Amino acid sequence: MIPRIAIIDQNTLEATGLKNILSDMAPMADVSVFSSVEAMEQEADAAAPFVHFFVSSQVLIANADYFLQRQRQTIVLTAQPIAGPQFSHLHTLNTSQLEHDLLRSILQLFQRAHGGTPNPHHEGRPQLSGMGESEEALSPREVEVLSLVVRGFINKEIADRLCISLPTVITHRKNICDKLHLRSVSALTIYAVTHGIVSAEEI
Repeated sequence: MIPRIAIIDQNTLEATGLKNILSDMAPMADVSVFSSVEAMEQEADAAAPFVHFFVSSQVLIANADYFLQRQRQTIVLTAQPIAGPQFSHLHTLNTSQLEHDLLRSILQLFQRAHGGTPNPHHEGRPQLSGMGESEEALSPREVEVLSLVVRGFINKEIADRLCISLPTVITHRKNICDKLHLRSVSALTIYAVTHGIVSAEEI
């Protein structure tokens, strides 16, 4: 079954940016944007319910009963603390952050939900649906290069740290992207965190 994620926010720019990030994180998921709960319910499907709700604080307050019944699935999009003790257990996500910081915050939410960093050598490791399900195994050296790439090191710095040549680093990066079928640093970062190669705090 394809997991469904709903973003409910009247801020179209914010919602579209978040949809792009979530689609990179879980390419097999169906990420939909709605301006209201009513619009979302028109597309409700009992056979394929939404597994997560990313909602603006205005939507949350206007539909408090609905989301309090689904608080484990709800992430509130807000730059400010949410008033009211009934909302204290809800996860929040500050969408006014830069994209890199927003990505890290989403990954930290994922890690907390799954009890910490996954073990990359464990067959049952948790990962975001659709992320790297058919990738070739990376070599130990490729894992080292990937960990440095997603931590922000440039090619020359990676070469110096690993005592290898610059062309070798470039070749490793190409091989990593080819094996994982990923092209952007954001997608590589998501893969590295969800597979336990780095923690969200390191990126």
